[in-house]
Parts: sequence; C-alpha cells; structure tokens
Amino acid sequence: MREVSIARNYAEALLTLATKAGGREAWGAVIAGLGDAVASAPTLRTVLDNPRVTAAQKTQLLRSALGGIAAPTFVRFVEKVVANRRQMLLPAIATEYHNLLDEAEGRVHARVTVAREADAALRDAIAAALSKALQKTVVPHLTVDPRILGGVVVRFGDTVMDGSVQRRLSRLRDRLVQAR
Repeated sequence: MREVSIARNYAEALLTLATKAGGREAWGAVIAGLGDAVASAPTLRTVLDNPRVTAAQKTQLLRSALGGIAAPTFVRFVEKVVANRRQMLLPAIATEYHNLLDEAEGRVHARVTVAREADAALRDAIAAALSKALQKTVVPHLTVDPRILGGVVVRFGDTVMDGSVQRRLSRLRDRLVQAR
C-alpha cells in the first residue's frame, strides 16, 4: 500500500509537469514505455535494482535511453526518481499516471464481456451507450465469453452491471423454485 501511495505522489507531480508542458498524452506514452521496460526487461531491472551500480550510473543509463525521446523536464523527473532511489517504482508510477490522466480527462475504462465477437459498429454503440449512462467518456475493453449466452456484462471500478441472458435465466429459475 505504501508503494502505491508513493507512486501516486510521483505520478501527480509528473502529471503537473506534463500539463504545464502541454504534453499529457506524449508524456503518458513515454512513462508507459519506461514502466514497461523496467517491468519486463530483466537486465534493466537487475541494473536498476543493483546497489553496486551508483545512482549516477543509473541516471546516465536512463538519460541516454530517453535522449531524443523525452522532454528535458521529463528526463530530470526520472533523474529525481533515481536520486531518491525509487526507480523500481517506475512501472507503478506509469500506472498511477494513467489513472490520474483518465480522472483528469473524465475517462473510465470498462471491461465489457459479450457472448460473441463484436464488430466495430457494436463496439462504438457500446461505448456510446455506456458514455451516456455514466456521463463520462468510456473506453471499453471487450472480451468474449460464450457462457453468458447473450447481452453484456460491464465492470468498471467496483461496479458490475450484469445484463447477460445467463443472469436473467438464473433469476427466472430462482423465482420458479421459490414459487413452488
């Protein structure tokens, strides 16, 4: 829990810097790439996590990797993260940055389960209907599960909206059993 709070604080600072620089989305792409690299590249993780490698060496490595890709202010931000020995939190900082960016721009990510593969028109219709219902921009992430038989199941945050045929049939069965 403590690491999430620390990552969120760094992400808030990064979002403030990105907003001032007018590059929220661009900075989001760079922090996401950096976070993915730290999370998935074992060699990079080993170097960044090794106490024998000095902060100056880690900073130089990241500076050369980010040179030409990121704004100088972004590079200074990463240098500060390394100086504070929080470089292993870069993946969590990236996640928190995108959560804060979504909040700031009124976006909600929803996991939508459908019974069969959806075409682009259906995806757009689902996004529009959810955006209207939630009064926010909804980014649907569709998955296919034939077990729901039809309808949709929507999950966002702690909320589940189950409009599946499977659930309706289950409720009907329960009412028929109770009526006996």
